[in-house]
Amino acid sequence: MYAGRERPTGGFELFAWFFMRISGLLLIILVLGHLAIMHVIHTVDEIDFDFVARRWGSPFWRTYDLVMLWLALLHGLNGLRTVIDDYVHRRGWRVVSLAALAVIGFVLLAMGTQIILTFEVPSGQMASGLP
Repeated sequence: MYAGRERPTGGFELFAWFFMRISGLLLIILVLGHLAIMHVIHTVDEIDFDFVARRWGSPFWRTYDLVMLWLALLHGLNGLRTVIDDYVHRRGWRVVSLAALAVIGFVLLAMGTQIILTFEVPSGQMASGLP
């Protein structure tokens, strides 16, 4: 017996269904790597502005954090979209809820992306062997 939603058969819902599974797997890998670096390899005492500046001096780590941000935010927004579709039954409230979700998601995605891409590494802070 299957409990929950059925697997979609096509269109946007099928894309969203696959996205949730693929992004979830990628997020597990990215987040475990992030946790290992930020909380196991390095202690809280070591992580400060200089640590982040040295780390973001490397294009690899900026890309890593950017991909993690995008996947996590889009994964969460897609989940909330599904919850809204399941529990908001009046069409007007559903439209308002989905529009608010889209605006909030866009603002958060734009802010996070701007911070990661426009962060200026102070001179002398280039990546120096940081994991």
